[in-house]
Amino acid sequence: MTVDSIQNGYVIDHIKAGKAMDIYKALNLGDLDCSVAILMNVPSSKMGKKDIIKIDKLIHLDFTALGYVDPGITVNTINNGNVSKKRAELPRELRNVLKCRNPRCITSIEQELPQVFKLTDPQKRIYRCIYCETRADQDGQ
Repeated sequence: MTVDSIQNGYVIDHIKAGKAMDIYKALNLGDLDCSVAILMNVPSSKMGKKDIIKIDKLIHLDFTALGYVDPGITVNTINNGNVSKKRAELPRELRNVLKCRNPRCITSIEQELPQVFKLTDPQKRIYRCIYCETRADQDGQ
């Protein structure tokens, strides 16, 4: 298997094994007009197994979505061959990353309102809608 190196783009590394497709969906990577490589279950001395995503273009990355899906991943930004690293963190607030599943929530009626969730329990990674307090499920709902 050959995955070419990139001169401008991103390598999202240290993704928990099996989470790469969640990141792919959260970042809408299927809509891009560039190469996107997903490597799954790659052997790792620190993690046992991990996933890696390579994006062959500099785009806007939503670090909030990245941190929600898998806090602690590493994002390597490559610009003209120069690499800089940044770690994603568990966000305190999610804005338009999730949708409230409560049909009585104001966001179901007032569609122009932003979908905002606050982190209420960092240990258990629990987020709640700021409008109705409905808990977001771990599967993104």
